[in-house]
Amino acid sequence: MKILITGGAGFIGSHLIEALLNADHFVICVDNFITGLEENIAPFRKNANFELVTKDISKEVPANEKIDYVLSFASPASPVDYMKHPIETLKAGAFGTYNALELALKHKASFLLASTSEVYGDPEVNPQPETYWGNVNSIGPRSVYDEAKRFAEAVAFAYLRKYSLDVKVVRIFNTYGERMRSVDGRAIPNFIDQALKGDELTVYGDGSQTRSFCYVADMIRGILKLMESEGAGPINIGNPVEMTVLALAKKIKEITKSASSIVFKDLPVNDPKQRRPDITKAKNELAWRPEVDLDEGLKRTIEWFKKNNK
Repeated sequence: MKILITGGAGFIGSHLIEALLNADHFVICVDNFITGLEENIAPFRKNANFELVTKDISKEVPANEKIDYVLSFASPASPVDYMKHPIETLKAGAFGTYNALELALKHKASFLLASTSEVYGDPEVNPQPETYWGNVNSIGPRSVYDEAKRFAEAVAFAYLRKYSLDVKVVRIFNTYGERMRSVDGRAIPNFIDQALKGDELTVYGDGSQTRSFCYVADMIRGILKLMESEGAGPINIGNPVEMTVLALAKKIKEITKSASSIVFKDLPVNDPKQRRPDITKAKNELAWRPEVDLDEGLKRTIEWFKKNNK
Protein backbone atom coordinates (compact mmCIF):
# COMPACT_ATOMS: atom_id res chain seq x y z
CA MET A 1 0.00 0.00 0.00
CA LYS A 2 0.91 3.66 -0.29
CA ILE A 3 0.50 5.03 3.23
CA LEU A 4 0.66 8.65 4.36
CA ILE A 5 1.40 9.29 8.03
CA THR A 6 1.23 12.69 9.68
CA GLY A 7 3.59 13.19 12.61
CA GLY A 8 5.82 10.38 11.36
CA ALA A 9 9.00 11.87 12.83
CA GLY A 10 7.62 11.48 16.34
CA PHE A 11 8.33 8.69 18.82
CA ILE A 12 5.48 6.30 17.94
CA GLY A 13 5.18 7.55 14.35
CA SER A 14 8.78 6.67 13.50
CA HIS A 15 8.43 3.16 14.93
CA LEU A 16 5.28 2.73 12.86
CA ILE A 17 7.07 3.88 9.70
CA GLU A 18 9.83 1.36 10.36
CA ALA A 19 7.30 -1.47 10.68
CA LEU A 20 5.45 -0.40 7.52
CA LEU A 21 8.66 -0.15 5.47
CA ASN A 22 9.70 -3.59 6.73
CA ALA A 23 6.37 -4.86 5.39
CA ASP A 24 7.24 -3.37 1.95
CA HIS A 25 4.71 -0.53 1.98
CA PHE A 26 5.48 2.88 0.49
CA VAL A 27 5.37 5.51 3.25
CA ILE A 28 4.96 9.28 2.95
CA CYS A 29 5.87 11.04 6.21
CA VAL A 30 4.42 14.51 6.76
CA ASP A 31 5.91 16.44 9.68
CA ASN A 32 6.83 20.03 10.55
CA PHE A 33 9.27 18.92 13.28
CA ILE A 34 7.68 21.00 16.04
CA THR A 35 8.31 18.02 18.34
CA GLY A 36 9.35 15.28 15.90
CA LEU A 37 13.05 14.63 15.35
CA GLU A 38 15.01 14.36 12.11
CA GLU A 39 17.16 11.61 13.63
CA ASN A 40 14.07 9.44 14.15
CA ILE A 41 13.56 9.14 10.39
CA ALA A 42 17.17 9.54 9.22
CA PRO A 43 17.63 5.75 8.77
CA PHE A 44 14.72 5.69 6.30
CA ARG A 45 15.89 8.51 4.03
CA LYS A 46 17.81 6.18 1.70
CA ASN A 47 14.87 3.79 1.39
CA ALA A 48 13.27 4.08 -2.04
CA ASN A 49 9.86 3.43 -0.43
CA PHE A 50 10.13 6.44 1.88
CA GLU A 51 9.25 10.06 1.16
CA LEU A 52 9.42 13.04 3.54
CA VAL A 53 7.17 16.08 3.18
CA THR A 54 7.90 18.94 5.57
CA LYS A 55 4.53 20.66 6.08
CA ASP A 56 2.25 21.95 8.82
CA ILE A 57 -0.74 19.62 8.59
CA SER A 58 -3.02 22.22 10.20
CA LYS A 59 -2.62 24.14 6.91
CA GLU A 60 -2.62 21.25 4.42
CA VAL A 61 -1.88 17.57 4.06
CA PRO A 62 -0.35 17.34 0.58
CA ALA A 63 -0.35 14.22 -1.59
CA ASN A 64 -0.37 14.24 -5.37
CA GLU A 65 -0.28 10.50 -5.87
CA LYS A 66 -2.98 7.97 -4.99
CA ILE A 67 -3.04 7.16 -1.26
CA ASP A 68 -4.41 3.90 0.17
CA TYR A 69 -4.21 4.68 3.89
CA VAL A 70 -3.94 7.86 5.97
CA LEU A 71 -2.55 7.60 9.50
CA SER A 72 -3.18 10.70 11.62
CA PHE A 73 -0.45 10.84 14.30
CA ALA A 74 0.55 14.52 14.30
CA SER A 75 0.32 16.34 17.63
CA PRO A 76 2.49 17.36 20.56
CA ALA A 77 1.79 14.53 23.01
CA SER A 78 3.54 15.23 26.31
CA PRO A 79 2.35 17.84 28.83
CA VAL A 80 5.64 19.73 28.43
CA ASP A 81 5.09 19.96 24.67
CA TYR A 82 1.41 20.78 24.52
CA MET A 83 1.63 23.37 27.26
CA LYS A 84 4.50 25.01 25.36
CA HIS A 85 2.55 24.78 22.09
CA PRO A 86 -1.13 25.05 23.12
CA ILE A 87 -2.49 26.68 19.96
CA GLU A 88 -0.50 24.41 17.67
CA THR A 89 -1.84 21.39 19.58
CA LEU A 90 -5.42 22.53 19.13
CA LYS A 91 -4.83 23.24 15.45
CA ALA A 92 -3.27 19.80 14.91
CA GLY A 93 -6.24 18.09 16.55
CA ALA A 94 -8.85 20.17 14.74
CA PHE A 95 -7.59 21.45 11.36
CA GLY A 96 -4.95 18.74 11.02
CA THR A 97 -7.43 15.92 11.56
CA TYR A 98 -9.93 17.60 9.21
CA ASN A 99 -7.30 17.98 6.48
CA ALA A 100 -6.19 14.35 6.88
CA LEU A 101 -9.80 13.16 6.68
CA GLU A 102 -10.42 15.25 3.54
CA LEU A 103 -7.36 13.66 1.94
CA ALA A 104 -8.61 10.18 2.84
CA LEU A 105 -12.04 11.03 1.42
CA LYS A 106 -10.52 12.38 -1.81
CA HIS A 107 -8.51 9.19 -2.37
CA LYS A 108 -11.15 6.81 -0.97
CA ALA A 109 -8.45 5.74 1.48
CA SER A 110 -8.76 4.12 4.89
CA PHE A 111 -8.12 6.44 7.84
CA LEU A 112 -6.68 5.71 11.28
CA LEU A 113 -6.65 8.30 14.06
CA ALA A 114 -4.13 8.14 16.89
CA SER A 115 -6.25 9.22 19.83
CA THR A 116 -5.23 8.98 23.46
CA SER A 117 -6.16 7.82 26.93
CA GLU A 118 -6.28 11.54 27.76
CA VAL A 119 -9.83 11.60 26.37
CA TYR A 120 -10.78 9.93 29.69
CA GLY A 121 -9.34 12.87 31.66
CA ASP A 122 -8.96 12.23 35.39
CA PRO A 123 -11.06 9.05 35.35
CA GLU A 124 -13.62 8.11 37.97
CA VAL A 125 -13.67 4.55 36.58
CA ASN A 126 -10.71 2.19 36.75
CA PRO A 127 -9.71 0.52 34.48
CA GLN A 128 -11.08 2.69 31.68
CA PRO A 129 -13.21 0.90 29.05
CA GLU A 130 -13.97 2.46 25.67
CA THR A 131 -17.57 3.00 26.82
CA TYR A 132 -16.45 5.47 29.53
CA TRP A 133 -17.16 9.07 28.48
CA GLY A 134 -14.43 10.61 30.61
CA ASN A 135 -13.95 13.33 33.20
CA VAL A 136 -12.21 16.22 31.44
CA ASN A 137 -11.80 19.83 32.57
CA SER A 138 -12.55 21.57 29.27
CA ILE A 139 -10.72 24.79 30.26
CA GLY A 140 -7.85 23.38 32.33
CA PRO A 141 -4.20 23.53 31.22
CA ARG A 142 -4.34 19.97 29.86
CA SER A 143 -7.50 20.67 27.85
CA VAL A 144 -5.60 21.84 24.78
CA TYR A 145 -4.57 18.21 24.22
CA ASP A 146 -7.53 16.40 25.81
CA GLU A 147 -10.18 18.36 23.93
CA ALA A 148 -8.22 18.42 20.67
CA LYS A 149 -8.23 14.62 20.69
CA ARG A 150 -11.89 14.43 21.73
CA PHE A 151 -12.75 16.71 18.81
CA ALA A 152 -10.56 14.63 16.49
CA GLU A 153 -12.52 11.50 17.44
CA ALA A 154 -15.81 13.35 16.90
CA VAL A 155 -14.90 14.60 13.42
CA ALA A 156 -13.51 11.18 12.41
CA PHE A 157 -16.78 9.49 13.33
CA ALA A 158 -18.72 12.25 11.57
CA TYR A 159 -16.89 11.32 8.35
CA LEU A 160 -17.68 7.66 8.98
CA ARG A 161 -21.38 8.40 9.42
CA LYS A 162 -21.79 10.96 6.63
CA TYR A 163 -19.45 9.56 3.98
CA SER A 164 -19.08 5.89 5.07
CA LEU A 165 -15.33 6.52 5.20
CA ASP A 166 -13.33 3.57 6.53
CA VAL A 167 -12.34 5.09 9.90
CA LYS A 168 -10.48 3.49 12.80
CA VAL A 169 -9.59 5.11 16.13
CA VAL A 170 -6.93 3.85 18.54
CA ARG A 171 -6.76 5.24 22.07
CA ILE A 172 -3.08 5.06 22.96
CA PHE A 173 -2.17 4.64 26.63
CA ASN A 174 1.23 5.51 28.14
CA THR A 175 3.89 4.15 25.81
CA TYR A 176 7.65 4.07 26.26
CA GLY A 177 10.73 2.79 24.50
CA GLU A 178 13.60 3.71 22.22
CA ARG A 179 13.55 7.16 20.55
CA MET A 180 11.84 8.93 23.44
CA ARG A 181 13.38 12.35 24.07
CA SER A 182 15.14 12.94 27.37
CA VAL A 183 13.28 16.29 27.56
CA ASP A 184 9.92 14.63 26.86
CA GLY A 185 8.62 15.46 30.33
CA ARG A 186 6.88 12.13 30.92
CA ALA A 187 7.75 9.85 33.80
CA ILE A 188 9.88 7.14 32.18
CA PRO A 189 12.24 9.32 30.10
CA ASN A 190 12.44 11.81 32.97
CA PHE A 191 13.42 9.18 35.52
CA ILE A 192 15.87 7.42 33.18
CA ASP A 193 17.59 10.67 32.20
CA GLN A 194 17.82 11.83 35.81
CA ALA A 195 19.05 8.45 37.06
CA LEU A 196 21.76 8.14 34.40
CA LYS A 197 22.99 11.68 35.10
CA GLY A 198 22.94 11.16 38.86
CA ASP A 199 20.35 13.94 39.27
CA GLU A 200 17.47 13.82 41.73
CA LEU A 201 14.48 11.80 40.49
CA THR A 202 11.51 14.18 40.47
CA VAL A 203 8.21 12.68 41.62
CA TYR A 204 5.14 14.91 41.47
CA GLY A 205 2.70 14.78 44.37
CA ASP A 206 3.35 11.93 46.79
CA GLY A 207 3.83 9.44 43.95
CA SER A 208 0.71 7.47 44.80
CA GLN A 209 -0.94 8.24 41.44
CA THR A 210 -0.96 5.16 39.23
CA ARG A 211 -0.03 4.56 35.62
CA SER A 212 0.41 1.60 33.29
CA PHE A 213 3.15 1.47 30.68
CA CYS A 214 3.15 -0.22 27.27
CA TYR A 215 6.41 -0.98 25.47
CA VAL A 216 6.51 0.59 22.00
CA ALA A 217 6.89 -2.70 20.09
CA ASP A 218 3.65 -3.95 21.66
CA MET A 219 1.93 -0.67 20.80
CA ILE A 220 3.00 -0.92 17.15
CA ARG A 221 1.69 -4.50 16.93
CA GLY A 222 -1.66 -3.32 18.25
CA ILE A 223 -1.90 -0.42 15.81
CA LEU A 224 -1.03 -2.67 12.85
CA LYS A 225 -3.67 -5.18 13.93
CA LEU A 226 -6.26 -2.39 14.11
CA MET A 227 -5.23 -1.16 10.64
CA GLU A 228 -5.94 -4.60 9.24
CA SER A 229 -9.20 -5.12 11.15
CA GLU A 230 -12.80 -4.49 10.14
CA GLY A 231 -13.84 -2.55 13.24
CA ALA A 232 -13.79 1.23 13.70
CA GLY A 233 -13.09 1.40 17.42
CA PRO A 234 -12.36 3.39 19.44
CA ILE A 235 -10.13 0.72 20.89
CA ASN A 236 -7.74 0.92 23.82
CA ILE A 237 -4.17 -0.20 23.23
CA GLY A 238 -2.01 -0.23 26.35
CA ASN A 239 -0.64 -2.40 29.12
CA PRO A 240 -3.12 -2.99 31.98
CA VAL A 241 -0.43 -3.69 34.61
CA GLU A 242 -0.80 -0.76 37.02
CA MET A 243 1.80 0.70 39.38
CA THR A 244 2.39 3.90 41.32
CA VAL A 245 4.70 6.57 39.95
CA LEU A 246 6.84 6.29 43.08
CA ALA A 247 7.26 2.53 42.51
CA LEU A 248 8.30 3.28 38.93
CA ALA A 249 10.94 5.76 40.11
CA LYS A 250 12.34 3.18 42.54
CA LYS A 251 12.38 0.50 39.82
CA ILE A 252 14.31 2.70 37.39
CA LYS A 253 16.71 3.72 40.17
CA GLU A 254 17.32 0.02 40.87
CA ILE A 255 17.80 -1.05 37.23
CA THR A 256 20.21 1.82 36.50
CA LYS A 257 22.03 1.27 39.82
CA SER A 258 21.76 5.01 40.32
CA ALA A 259 22.69 6.74 43.57
CA SER A 260 20.16 9.47 42.84
CA SER A 261 17.75 10.48 45.58
CA ILE A 262 14.01 10.85 45.02
CA VAL A 263 12.46 14.27 45.63
CA PHE A 264 8.81 15.33 45.63
CA LYS A 265 7.29 18.37 43.94
CA ASP A 266 3.78 19.78 43.67
CA LEU A 267 1.36 17.80 41.53
CA PRO A 268 0.42 19.59 38.26
CA VAL A 269 -3.16 20.83 37.84
CA ASN A 270 -5.61 18.11 36.69
CA ASP A 271 -2.93 15.42 36.72
CA PRO A 272 -4.85 12.11 36.55
CA LYS A 273 -4.86 10.07 39.76
CA GLN A 274 -5.02 6.80 37.82
CA ARG A 275 -4.63 5.61 34.27
CA ARG A 276 -5.13 2.00 33.24
CA PRO A 277 -6.71 0.54 30.09
CA ASP A 278 -9.40 -2.07 29.91
CA ILE A 279 -8.09 -4.07 26.92
CA THR A 280 -10.92 -6.61 26.71
CA LYS A 281 -11.94 -5.22 23.32
CA ALA A 282 -8.38 -5.44 21.95
CA LYS A 283 -8.09 -9.03 23.15
CA ASN A 284 -11.43 -10.07 21.66
CA GLU A 285 -11.44 -8.10 18.40
CA LEU A 286 -7.73 -7.93 17.54
CA ALA A 287 -6.34 -10.98 19.38
CA TRP A 288 -3.82 -8.52 20.85
CA ARG A 289 -2.26 -8.28 24.26
CA PRO A 290 1.09 -6.87 25.43
CA GLU A 291 4.01 -9.30 25.43
CA VAL A 292 6.96 -7.31 26.82
CA ASP A 293 6.90 -6.86 30.60
CA LEU A 294 8.01 -3.62 32.24
CA ASP A 295 11.37 -4.88 33.49
CA GLU A 296 12.43 -6.07 30.05
CA GLY A 297 11.08 -2.98 28.30
CA LEU A 298 12.84 -0.66 30.73
CA LYS A 299 16.16 -2.49 30.30
CA ARG A 300 15.94 -2.04 26.52
CA THR A 301 14.96 1.60 26.87
CA ILE A 302 17.70 2.37 29.38
CA GLU A 303 20.33 0.80 27.11
CA TRP A 304 19.12 2.98 24.25
CA PHE A 305 19.30 6.09 26.45
CA LYS A 306 22.86 5.21 27.47
CA LYS A 307 23.92 5.05 23.80
CA ASN A 308 21.93 7.97 22.41
CA ASN A 309 21.67 10.64 25.12
CA LYS A 310 25.25 11.55 25.93
